[in-house]
Amino acid sequence: MTETTQLDQALAAMEAAPDDDAIRLRFYDRLASSELYLMLEKEPEGDNISPEVFDIADARFLLAFDREHRLSDFATRAVPYVALSGRALAGMLAGQGIGIALNAGTASETLLPPEAMHWLADTLGQAPQTDEARIERLHAPKGLPEVLLTTLDAKLATAAGLADTAWLSGATYEGGAKGHILGIIGAPEGAEPALAGAVQEALVFSGLEAGAIDVTFLSQHDPLAAELARTGLRFDLPKPPERKVETVRPAPGSDPDKPPILR
Repeated sequence: MTETTQLDQALAAMEAAPDDDAIRLRFYDRLASSELYLMLEKEPEGDNISPEVFDIADARFLLAFDREHRLSDFATRAVPYVALSGRALAGMLAGQGIGIALNAGTASETLLPPEAMHWLADTLGQAPQTDEARIERLHAPKGLPEVLLTTLDAKLATAAGLADTAWLSGATYEGGAKGHILGIIGAPEGAEPALAGAVQEALVFSGLEAGAIDVTFLSQHDPLAAELARTGLRFDLPKPPERKVETVRPAPGSDPDKPPILR
C-alpha cells in the first residue's frame, strides 16, 4: 500500500485550493518542520555538503524526499544523502537561487522554486520583538482563532524538554491596552530564543503575522505563574526522550541556527 505522508496531505490541500493563503501557509509550516532526505553527489565533509543539482525548466533544483525509501526508489542505486529539517534546508538555500524538487518520482512530486525557498527562509528568520509592559489584570483568553491555538499547540509539542508547561491568558496592561500573554514555565537558561521563535512561527503560519502574543518566562514559584494557571489555557510540553550515553557527531543541518554549507 502506498504511504501518504502528512506532507503529501498538506501539498494536496494546497493544490486543491491554490488561492487559500491559510492552507498554503500550513503546507510551508509542515515543510519547515519535516525531516527531509537530500541527495548528495558524495559523502559530507564536515559541515560541507555537495548536493546533486539538476536544471529543470530554466531553474536549478536539489532533490529532497520526506521518506528515506522514496529517495532510494528514485535513485535506484546506493547514493549518499543527508537528513535535515526543511527549516535547515531553507536556510542553506537562502540567496542561492536554487529550489527543491520534492519527492520526485512519487504521486506527490512538486517543484518548489527558488523564490519559495527564499520566502520560507525569510519568514523563519523573523525574530520576535522585545518589549516591556506592566500587567494589571489577567483573564481568560478570548477571540483567538482556532487555527492559532492548534498551530501553537503543535509548535510547543516540538519543543520537548525546553520547558514544563505554558499558559495562555488574556491580559489587560497598564493604560488599558488588552492582549494575550503566554507564560512559559520552567524553561532552562538558553531555551528562551527557541521558544519565543516557536510562538512567532505559530503566529506567522496561522496567517496572523500582524497579531501578537506576549511571551514571558517564569519559574514554577513565580506568583504570576500561579495567576496564569488560574485564568489561562494550558499547553503541556512533552518530556525529552531518554538517550543512551554515547558520543555522536551532529549531522549536518541538525542545528537549525547553523545550516550545512552548500558546496
